[in-house]
Amino acid sequence: MTAKSSRRILVSSVLLLTGSLGFAQAQPPATANAFPAGTTTAMISSPDQPLQIFRTRTDEVNVIFTVTDKHNHFIKDLRETQFKVLDNNLPPRQIMNFEAETNMPLRVGLLIDASDSITDRFTFEQRAASEFLRQIIRPQTDKAFVLAFDDHNDVTQEFTSDLVKLTRGLHQIRPGGGTALWDAVYSACHDKLMQERPDSPDQSFRKAIVVVSDGADNQSRLSRAQAVDMAQRAGVIIYTVSTNMNNILDSGDHNLKALADSTGGRAFFPAKLHDLTDAFRDIREELRSQYSISYKPEQFDTLGGEYRPIQIMAENKKYRVRAKRGYYVPKQ
Repeated sequence: MTAKSSRRILVSSVLLLTGSLGFAQAQPPATANAFPAGTTTAMISSPDQPLQIFRTRTDEVNVIFTVTDKHNHFIKDLRETQFKVLDNNLPPRQIMNFEAETNMPLRVGLLIDASDSITDRFTFEQRAASEFLRQIIRPQTDKAFVLAFDDHNDVTQEFTSDLVKLTRGLHQIRPGGGTALWDAVYSACHDKLMQERPDSPDQSFRKAIVVVSDGADNQSRLSRAQAVDMAQRAGVIIYTVSTNMNNILDSGDHNLKALADSTGGRAFFPAKLHDLTDAFRDIREELRSQYSISYKPEQFDTLGGEYRPIQIMAENKKYRVRAKRGYYVPKQ
């Protein structure tokens, strides 16, 4: 260890929030940067002292959610007092923060299925994805990366706000091979979005993945549970766009829906290729129409391991709130 690295202090805080499917019980492979969820971890070392690790519990829950009316129009101007929050069927002990985050900077990963199963639709998908990036990325504040996946995953364009580079990254993709969807989601969350840092100390940003795929994983080393768990650890919302045009939901579509539901995102099932552009438009609008609430739960289980459901309800009963459905309390 060099003198420079010996002075380095790494502090990382992650909170595991899971959906109602209970995927968080499966733990991903241990990595240097995947600290136990629900803890703040500091690693301190010096030349004459071995590595010491200190951990403290982080008992603050953050939930991102959207509100729509009966026509699926986004409602963006509500106040904290117009919502009721229940955590494990109890009101929170303390609301720490509430924001209507309509113009929050974005960090977006665009994951494109490049397997053999989508070859006949691939060119149109590239065009639709390129248009999505042009519409959503603001060069002054937003960044995106492009990841193609078949048997393996390949980042064809690193994080950038340059639309020319992002479009070039899309057009470098060539279809062929199997489908390792879970590996791709895990890698995008762990290797890219979890590592991304704000440009300034007072900046924060929304992290999201948009997956364009038929959802028929047949090559991943990791499981769907591990992919979902890593997305939740990284605080990533997943949106999925199915390329299955059979108008009948198959097992791949159910995989895509599970990914989206477990992270508070949304799954889209276009009836025909040209509906892909509508799906991308809806994702763009939703990312600019979200609320964020942070709170300290009542009667928090200090031992960890329990599942706590979350309910967020609007005062106006005509409004529909969509958010994560719950989380597991991390074990100490």
